[in-house]
This record gives sequence, C-alpha cells and structure tokens, in this order.
Amino acid sequence: MINISWLKTFCKLVDVGHFTQTSESLYMTQSGVSQHIKKLEQQLDTALLIRSGKSFTLTEAGIKLHHEGKILLNSMTELESSIKKDEPYSGPVKISSPGSVGLKLYPHLLSIQQQHPELFIDYSFAPNSDIEARITARKIDIGLITERSKHQDIISEKIALEPLVLITSSEIKAVNWQELSKLGFINHPDGAHHAQLLLSKNFAEFEHIEQFRHSGFSNQVSLILEPVSRGLGFTVLPIHATHAFTNQANIKVHKLEHSVSEPLYLCHNRYSFETKRISYIKSVITDFIANF
Repeated sequence: MINISWLKTFCKLVDVGHFTQTSESLYMTQSGVSQHIKKLEQQLDTALLIRSGKSFTLTEAGIKLHHEGKILLNSMTELESSIKKDEPYSGPVKISSPGSVGLKLYPHLLSIQQQHPELFIDYSFAPNSDIEARITARKIDIGLITERSKHQDIISEKIALEPLVLITSSEIKAVNWQELSKLGFINHPDGAHHAQLLLSKNFAEFEHIEQFRHSGFSNQVSLILEPVSRGLGFTVLPIHATHAFTNQANIKVHKLEHSVSEPLYLCHNRYSFETKRISYIKSVITDFIANF
C-alpha cells in the first residue's frame, strides 16, 4: 500500500516544481523531501523523477502516479471533510417512542423538518421493550420510554409526567369493579403496565390484568379506542392517546379517586456519539414535552 505521507510530498513537489519551495510549503527540509521521494520509488520499485541539477522531469510512472495520486488525495480530503461535517440542521435523526407521546410529538417534529429541510426525521412507534432493544443495538438515536431503563448501555433522563386514564364507551356513566369485570379489557402493547399503575391505586380487588376477560387487542395506538367506543371493553391509556381519538363523542374518560401519571424518559446509548443535530432534536423534544 502506498504511503500517503510520501504520496502527498510527491504530488506537492510535482505541483510546485521545485524542491526548495516544496520543503518550505510542507515545513520540511529539502533532504526530507528527497527522502520521501526516494522511499516512494523504493516502495514502488520504479523511478518517478529524472533529476537534472535543481530541476526534474517525470517518468511515465511519475506522470501516472501524479494523476492518480491527486485523485486519491482529493477523495480522502472530501471523505475527511464529510466525516467531520456536523451540522445541527442537516442529516437523519432516528427516534422511537410509544404511540401516545408520538401522536403529538411526531407532527411537531415534522414542523421542525419543514423549517430545516435538510433534516430527516425517521420516527417509529414501539413499546418500551422494543425501544430499549433498538437503543442498545444503536438502531435509533433517541428513545422515549415510560419506565427508567435498567440496561447499563442506556442513559435515561426523566423529562415529563403523563396522566393515565381509564376509558369506556360513552354509554358507561360510572365504573366500579363489577362493571369493569363485565366489560373486559381491551389490551395493547403497554396495556398490562398501564393497568397495573392505575388500577392498583384505585381498586382494592386488583392484583393483575389477567383478572379481566380480554376482549380485544390492537398495537395501533390510533385504533385502541375503536373497540372501546363500540362498547366491547375498557382500557387504560395515557391522556394524549385518548385526546387523539377521532370519535370523542363515543368514549368516556372516567375520573378516578387517585390520579396516576406515567413518567416519560428521554434515552440514548451511552456509547453513541451525539451529533449536533441529535443534540438539537433532543432539546426540541424536551422543550415541547415540557409544555404538553
């Protein structure tokens, strides 16, 4: 493999056409320049220059090396510049969150992208466990989860609290344990977790979600309340997922004696390099969620 330092010296010498000026521009001695050329010729086992006093001419190999070497050096410079380039408003940012917060956050981030068209927001919706796995595998830059991660590779920062609510169809005017048992539970990826948090604080009978008949399931946050609105069961969701449902007239949010809020954590992999654009989007998310 050609020594890049020697190649740079050779190309500079050919461009300048003079050993003294080349040594001055490279902050080297003339003997140092000559030594680089000699080592390069030895490495390639061919003459590159024909010296004549203080001047020189290129051999056929020297002409070819200068032409191809300049292309190589320019490509390396462009590659280095590209790698070092770190613009706050340009490039992709991969984010994943639960559906509830995502229903409000994603449209806001799209507005940010409209302000900075060189930004590329890659947003996915997923339950906590999937988000943790993606952060650990460095498949996403930023994760939002509702339980503090215990994984050693993940740094979690609590940035908000989101109220959890119990929802039935609008036909149900009040709820008690018997009514909930009769209705059955409409489950979703975080259903057991949400039910545990809210129901355990409000119903002495509650032990676990399996006490209820499961009467439906959806992994699409915008559709979880569809069976609920049709009287097929009840569910527990964060408030923003409830507000996003289109048929508000067909559901009822029940006020319980003890309110419960779910924490929201902003997460990233501790070993990932944080670019300026990722730092910028993290600040956008934090500021937006603080004003939910």
